[in-house]
Amino acid sequence: MATPSSSHMVGRCFVATETGTYFEGTGFLKAVSSYRVGLDVSIALEFRTSRTNGVLLGISNQANDGLGLEIVEGKLLFHVDNGAGRITAEHVPEGEGFCDGQWHSVTAKKLRHRMELVVDEKQSQSESPNARSNTCDTNDPSTSEDIQVEFGRRLSPPALSFRGCMRNLKITKASKTMEVQFNKALEIKGVQPLSCPAAAA
Repeated sequence: MATPSSSHMVGRCFVATETGTYFEGTGFLKAVSSYRVGLDVSIALEFRTSRTNGVLLGISNQANDGLGLEIVEGKLLFHVDNGAGRITAEHVPEGEGFCDGQWHSVTAKKLRHRMELVVDEKQSQSESPNARSNTCDTNDPSTSEDIQVEFGRRLSPPALSFRGCMRNLKITKASKTMEVQFNKALEIKGVQPLSCPAAAA
């Protein structure tokens, strides 16, 4: 069982569990095969991690346009590229940072050419100098590439796999909210969709 020839949605057993989705740090979860970010979108989630690097979310057509939420050297970065270059909103946590065994709440909003990032009720923002570049066309029909919404890794290298837990993920666009059901993922590897190891007391 240590080196199976194949496995599907089978992971470790934990002494104590809680609701959420556990990323082992080696895999990813593909939630949506085609998605257009467009003018405005809001992404809300909670996460807990033990690493200072890792990708929470990537939406990309592997061309210029895309959106990403990742932890880099302990900072939480929210990237958007509307086709005129990447803009980033950055949050620097206080104290022990994100590796503190606690759940952290994130809301990342793309509002045309402006971005807002709220982490544990503290806000950061950024704005593109090019106000006309305001839509993120990640499902351009002129490209033959597969457009993906993925959790746990970046779509383009270098991949920084996320290790930890996520829960309560919602993507809102045009007042319609999509609650992502991790157990109904299109593709899953190194992820346990329905349980997380409970945080140490």
